[in-house]
Amino acid sequence: MSIILPKDLYVFLSEYRYQLRKFINFSESAAKDLGITPQQHQLLLTIIGFPEKDSATPREISERLMITHHACVELIDRSEKQGLVYRKPNPEDGRSVLVELSNLGMEKMEKLSKIHIEEIKRIKFLREYES
Repeated sequence: MSIILPKDLYVFLSEYRYQLRKFINFSESAAKDLGITPQQHQLLLTIIGFPEKDSATPREISERLMITHHACVELIDRSEKQGLVYRKPNPEDGRSVLVELSNLGMEKMEKLSKIHIEEIKRIKFLREYES
């Protein structure tokens, strides 16, 4: 078998994928430990991390989460019932709403973000491939 690309590139890509999986596993466990689902954590992060604003429409959220609009609305509904987010009228478009984090949702995000940053530092997740 001939290898066209250098072996160390395959090793790097394999390690990178392994670290991604480890990080996802860590992230899912951390969310569950705080009493929310991994999907709710992703929802909260999508909203607070949306560029240039602290809210998002269900359409924007579904695009970022790569889920259907219907699945997104269900996730928002469940999260709203738990007090993690709330809806408010969209002043730019009366046909849609904006979703924002509640105080409880922000509290969960603060805790999760701090431990995620520590985990990223710990596993040196951001190292780059050097050819």
